[in-house]
Amino acid sequence: MLLRGTISAPLPSLRRLTTTTTAAPPPNLTVSRHSSPTSSKYSISDQDLDSRGFLLHRTAADLNLDHLNKVFVAVGFPKRDPAKIRIALDHTDALLWLEYAKTNRPVAFARATGDGVFNAIIWDVVVDPSFQGIGLGRAVMERLVEELVEKGIGNIALYSEQRVLGFYRPLGFVADPDGIRGMVYSRKPKK
Repeated sequence: MLLRGTISAPLPSLRRLTTTTTAAPPPNLTVSRHSSPTSSKYSISDQDLDSRGFLLHRTAADLNLDHLNKVFVAVGFPKRDPAKIRIALDHTDALLWLEYAKTNRPVAFARATGDGVFNAIIWDVVVDPSFQGIGLGRAVMERLVEELVEKGIGNIALYSEQRVLGFYRPLGFVADPDGIRGMVYSRKPKK
């Protein structure tokens, strides 16, 4: 299913700040990447990820593609040719992945492609099943969406299986907004 989010205001998770007061932050507050290290603009801060043994990466430089492929397969994606994964990553505009320091393996991953100005599509959002349910998918998505929004991209789409739509809705994504329906070109293999 195609989900689309037209981002015109910061996501609620990007508006949260840690303060000693109970007053809510102003609704028009935008938190930049250069915020104070004590601010908490994510559901799990970078410091909390690090203290739990998760290393945040924004490039594919140290990403072991065989290990990533194992995560893809573990969540039900088909096994992919590592050479083709490398080509896809070379054509990716933004990516984010988490490495579990104890194993030096990727445990969460997402990437986006697009025109760099108006539109982006998020692909391959995966979390190793052994690490699901502890907020790593949300942590990756919050940061990826923030990066795209900071680039000025206002139309962010993704494809999702029906069973995980509920994961994306709190992040600002809606199914078929304004009656827009996604279409996919598909060829059936000749028999």
